[in-house]
Amino acid sequence: MHILLTDLLTCPRCGPGFGLILLGDRIENRRVLEGVLGCPNCRERYPVRKGFGDLRAPPRSSLPAVLPPAPADDEETVTRVAALLGVREGPGYLVLAGPVARAAPALAGLLERVEVVTMAPELREWKEEEGVSRLTASPGLPFQSRRIRGVFLDGPSGASFLEEAVRVVGPGGRIVVRGGEGGGRKTLEEGGLEVLVEEEETVVAVRS
Repeated sequence: MHILLTDLLTCPRCGPGFGLILLGDRIENRRVLEGVLGCPNCRERYPVRKGFGDLRAPPRSSLPAVLPPAPADDEETVTRVAALLGVREGPGYLVLAGPVARAAPALAGLLERVEVVTMAPELREWKEEEGVSRLTASPGLPFQSRRIRGVFLDGPSGASFLEEAVRVVGPGGRIVVRGGEGGGRKTLEEGGLEVLVEEEETVVAVRS
């Protein structure tokens, strides 16, 4: 987890108005490998282990099985993800939720000065890599409002974050919903985003 990302993290228990304070035990090359993120409001503590942040409000259930690292995504697939998000270079933060999160290392390698944040507990044992921050959180997305450059929600697990994605994406930022039930067009438009593309199972919207 990149240390600067911790400035954007908020307490999932108290809500987006309450930021977290990092107590780092091991930090290397500006990446937090071991430590705790604490909320000064409710005093809850969220662990960071092997670079993976567990930002789930209690009670915490067991996490799903770990997925092995995926083969390197082909360039065409990763380029399409970047194109849908409308990003060619940084700086900024991109959030990937659902199966698309496995493309994070390849996407980070394609886009300079971009930190790709995965919301996928199945990746918790993956090695720490430059440009990729691994998290899980509930309820919602643990980021300050209007600070994320792009959010890609893939499948039902990703689409569950739709309302929160509308809250966190900033001006000029995009939300991509792929495979979500109903596509989410109504939620996106009610949140002030303009739908750019709606085809098959994919919806792309931008905050103007």
